[in-house]
Amino acid sequence: MNSDTDTAFKTFSLANDVREIDAADEILVYDKAEAVRIDKEAPWKKDPHYFKKVYISVIALIKMVIHARSGGIYEIMGMMQGKVRASDRSLVVMDSFALPVQGTETRVNAANEANEYMVAFQQGSERAGRLENAIGWYHSHPGYGCWLSGIDVDTQSTNQKFQDPFVAVVIDPNRTISAGKVDIGAFRTFPADYKAPASEVAEYQSIPLSKIEDFGVHANSYYPLEVEVFKSKLDNELLGRLWNKYWVNTLSQSPLISAGRSPAQKDLQCSE
Repeated sequence: MNSDTDTAFKTFSLANDVREIDAADEILVYDKAEAVRIDKEAPWKKDPHYFKKVYISVIALIKMVIHARSGGIYEIMGMMQGKVRASDRSLVVMDSFALPVQGTETRVNAANEANEYMVAFQQGSERAGRLENAIGWYHSHPGYGCWLSGIDVDTQSTNQKFQDPFVAVVIDPNRTISAGKVDIGAFRTFPADYKAPASEVAEYQSIPLSKIEDFGVHANSYYPLEVEVFKSKLDNELLGRLWNKYWVNTLSQSPLISAGRSPAQKDLQCSE
């Protein structure tokens, strides 16, 4: 990275509390035997609140934000690959990829082409030595916050029924730009026969009037997970290429980043 983009990434890292981990950290290691063991035990089937946290690699996060921004006013959708970390009841997202789906201003629909793409991508990842399975899906809510709509709840409930463990991640690209911090939420739905106490209802957030009813009706059908972003030195080369290619068009609109540039630098960006 050059000095300008390096400064921008440091600002982004601080705003999003990106934690650097050692290259030998177990969070980066895929243990197939452990994966088989935890999948067989499936403790999440007995405890609706089993998962407490989601770790997301900064590579996966930036790819998701770039994808979300590319959709403009329309929702986008993609998948995440990763693993279960039983030691602290968490899910680890190592990578993400966009799906070729048709989105609207209020919903996104996955067609057969998207399902075929998912299978092909997973097979290609395995051939390349990446053994992590699909661990969740992500989509965007442009301008209306991070929560699950009725359609989202149905989608996530189906995923948890047939391919658990699975997590739903929502990104608001508009609020990400205005706030300077990625506006992101991670969620798991409750079983159909589970009644969430009033205290478990999602906390207050600013929701457009057109979405209030949908938000309120389904707010106690799911719960949020803590999100932590991480990186390792192994990410540096790929991260440098990814950041240099996209930061100006996507994340440099953040006030936290643009405020640190001189007027001359801002004029240069506008002329590019």
